[in-house]
Amino acid sequence: MSVLSDNIRFLRGRQNISQQKISEFLMITRVRYAKYEDGTSEPPIEILLRISKYFNLSIDLLLTIDIRKYPLEDILKLPDNRIVLPIVVDQLGNNSIEIVPQKASMGYLSGYSDPEYIENLQRITLPFLTGGKYRAFPAQGDSMPPFKDGSYIIGKYVEHIDDLKTNKSYIFVTLNDGISYKRLVTTNEKSITVAADNSFYKPYDIPSREIIEIWQYASGIFPEDFEPDNFENYNLKDMFLEIRRDIQELDQKFSKK
Repeated sequence: MSVLSDNIRFLRGRQNISQQKISEFLMITRVRYAKYEDGTSEPPIEILLRISKYFNLSIDLLLTIDIRKYPLEDILKLPDNRIVLPIVVDQLGNNSIEIVPQKASMGYLSGYSDPEYIENLQRITLPFLTGGKYRAFPAQGDSMPPFKDGSYIIGKYVEHIDDLKTNKSYIFVTLNDGISYKRLVTTNEKSITVAADNSFYKPYDIPSREIIEIWQYASGIFPEDFEPDNFENYNLKDMFLEIRRDIQELDQKFSKK
């Protein structure tokens, strides 16, 4: 048995329809469709597309998630997007903010579309964040001022890359870099250019095909030893970092001669 066979058999039973009726819609024989349900055969892509259209569920969802375990109403299907975004609500129906843990942030790359992974994350609710889906990500390294290790950046889910705004800060989840907090510089058809607020790090391009999720900065959670006054020194720190970078570039030029 496969996830797909379990899913289509469950969906057919949920709608109380016969194999014959579905096979007629798919323009195949009932015997052929029955093989998809019992897992002895896998449908080709053109049949998968018809199955997806019939049940009004994405192919990603049909192939990767055992939908028997989760209410379909708790899965947010995004238009013009390959993924599904699992969401968690409390008993009153309020949208919870999942917190991606510091130590397991790399696991998010494989669990971001898994309702079971998302359901097991710790959650908080902030009443002033409404009108969207929010999630908290850990800040790591020195490229995310004023956030530092131990801080969390809360982002609002961005459904489409065309919704990005220049000079706004976002959490980018990508195949190569994992989770990163950057400011948008510009966009084009094949990539986006981003930059860290720490000027020591140069702007760089992210190919569109590597982007998994984008979350617009909404709020932050800081550790107990957070001292806002310290951030006044960031300009001075950046100046020294810039000088160090210039020295490194000069060393590289002279070493090549």
